[in-house]
Amino acid sequence: MDWTALILSLKLAAATVAVLLPLGILVARSLAWSAFRGKGWIEAAVALPLVLPPTVLGYYLLVVMGSASPIGQLYESLFGKTLVFSFQGLLIASIVFNIPFTVQPLQRAFEAIPDQVREAAWCSGMSAWRTFWRIELPLAWPGVFTAVTLTFAHTLGEFGVVLMVGGNIPGETKTIAIAIYDRVQAFDHQAAGAMSALLLAFSFFSTGIVYLITHRSPRYRV
Repeated sequence: MDWTALILSLKLAAATVAVLLPLGILVARSLAWSAFRGKGWIEAAVALPLVLPPTVLGYYLLVVMGSASPIGQLYESLFGKTLVFSFQGLLIASIVFNIPFTVQPLQRAFEAIPDQVREAAWCSGMSAWRTFWRIELPLAWPGVFTAVTLTFAHTLGEFGVVLMVGGNIPGETKTIAIAIYDRVQAFDHQAAGAMSALLLAFSFFSTGIVYLITHRSPRYRV
């Protein structure tokens, strides 16, 4: 077991959830209750990482964040190191490829809340912020839980984007998915099998919990 890679993967997954969840709630809530021209294209952009090959997404992120790009040059001038092949670059890539895993469950959860519930809260004198915090968010908790679980589990297993943007630097960008690939290349099938079994068990447990929660919430479906 490559414990360094596992700890780095857990750190990356936790940071991705911490950054993406508040942003995902704002985007999902807007998409759930807003009707505007071009909404379908925005929803398509949100879902794009689900169907885009990871190497293609990783390539574009590499171009956007590379040393030849304005973003890459700005980051290098501020921090004295490249954005790609660093943990910070890996975190940005992780946020991008996890957008649908966070936004879509949250959007379905907000859409399941009847308009009459919010209108009743407003008629009772509650502000928009208090209605969100005291009414909407508690009712959308299955979506919040699903988004956190899927985002965390998907980050642990991602390979293509991680390899393209982060490379394979031990202690910096070498996640457990990259470590499994390394062990297979070295014909160390025992270590690769142990790490794969860990990811398999975690993924199965995570999805099982998600389906258990959604089946107990009849108004909400993933």
